Amino acid sequence: MTLPPGATERFGHANGLRLHVVEAGPPDGPPVVLLHGFPELWYGWRRQIGPLAAAGHRVIVPDQRGYNTSDKPRGAAAYRVGTLAADVTGLLDALGIERADIVGHDWGGVVAWWLSLAHPARVRRLAILNAPHPAVMRRQLSRNPRQALRSWYVFFFQVPRLPERFLARDGYANLARAVRGGRRGTCTDEDLAVYRTAWAQPGALTAMLNWYRAALRAAGTRLPRLRVGVPTLVLWGARDPFLGREMAEPSVALCDDGRLEIFESATHWLQHDEAEAVSGRLLGFLGLEARPAEGPDPRSG
Repeated sequence: MTLPPGATERFGHANGLRLHVVEAGPPDGPPVVLLHGFPELWYGWRRQIGPLAAAGHRVIVPDQRGYNTSDKPRGAAAYRVGTLAADVTGLLDALGIERADIVGHDWGGVVAWWLSLAHPARVRRLAILNAPHPAVMRRQLSRNPRQALRSWYVFFFQVPRLPERFLARDGYANLARAVRGGRRGTCTDEDLAVYRTAWAQPGALTAMLNWYRAALRAAGTRLPRLRVGVPTLVLWGARDPFLGREMAEPSVALCDDGRLEIFESATHWLQHDEAEAVSGRLLGFLGLEARPAEGPDPRSG
């Protein structure tokens, strides 16, 4: 697998796991963590890593638990969202970072939202791509039949073993079709080869599906808090077949300092469909002028 120019990879330990991490940019630059969603891996941010690093950010892109070559603990309970957020704080601890900018897409966005709610002192700025605030998602699933229909796969993924067979058949054709569902030409055969290698890792499919299984089983878990206090940017591809755009504005409304930009012609795979624009928006939002300030130990927050 080809890394972006100047990037390196290694394994780090966080929250009791070994996580594969790709890094780029100056070690003393303002840290930004990019969190991928389903069914991707660090490679899903391949078009943003270079621009962020070139601007002077320390870019940290983990394969989250269960994905690619990161550890894959057994059982759905190991994939509860609070644990997934603790993986990120554990990674920051291992890297000696008190506070970072957090960017998340899809499931990575869910983790990013939760991190900002449960551990706000660890987050300087929050950027979300096509992922609703957890409270908004819960409300839509229970009150919006259209969103419930769009989320049919979440319920299918609860079935034991059958979803794994469904996703693996014909060389992961159904997963490939999903990832290729963005704008034509944004996911090449070479890109799919990278994804297929990750999906073929032992235990990967079950681990990836366990994110969904854990989420539904813990659907009533109380949120750490409701409102997001850190500056937040939400970017949303309007042609998302999985997550309705009607969730974007209510999500931003739960942010004390939030703003929203809709990309009318983009799909769920916004960072691929509008790679240059997304990189530009992130650079403008994250900036370089406000490095993490010295203050109380954020681990006490």
